[in-house]
Amino acid sequence: MRNVYVDRTVINNTTVINNRASFNGPGGIMAQPTAQERAFEHEQHFQPTGNQMAHLQNAAQDRNQFASFNHGRPAVASMDTVNGHRFTPEARMANQQQRIAQGISHGQLSPGQAANLERREQHINQQIHNDRQANGGRLSQQERRQVNHEQNRASQRIEEDRHHNR
Repeated sequence: MRNVYVDRTVINNTTVINNRASFNGPGGIMAQPTAQERAFEHEQHFQPTGNQMAHLQNAAQDRNQFASFNHGRPAVASMDTVNGHRFTPEARMANQQQRIAQGISHGQLSPGQAANLERREQHINQQIHNDRQANGGRLSQQERRQVNHEQNRASQRIEEDRHHNR
């Protein structure tokens, strides 16, 4: 008796050439700007507004905006207001931080006053963080009212300390 093994496997070595280049440059698409696009390139551009620069500076100083800190998931991913409407708690926090910084730079706040105000702001920020974490990233109406009340009190304290230099 004899056993015979027959291997009928067929191997085709083929090279696929993809002619669908999707990049600009040698070997790809040779795209050039149109005359209208060239005109846009040379038109007058405007400097950022003061509000845009403030947003930039606040984002640059907020560790929560750093990808290394938030792992690509910022708490605030867009502007907080449109034409001055609807301040979120985080926007108010940034505004109040800016007011404290201005008070320090203008000599209106002593180091002790500034530290006290910063602690109050940090407490409110931690409360917002904890409430959002407990509710899937959102604040309930009651939590929103409570945070708003605390931010109003903190805002009044900033105003008092800045203008009544104790």
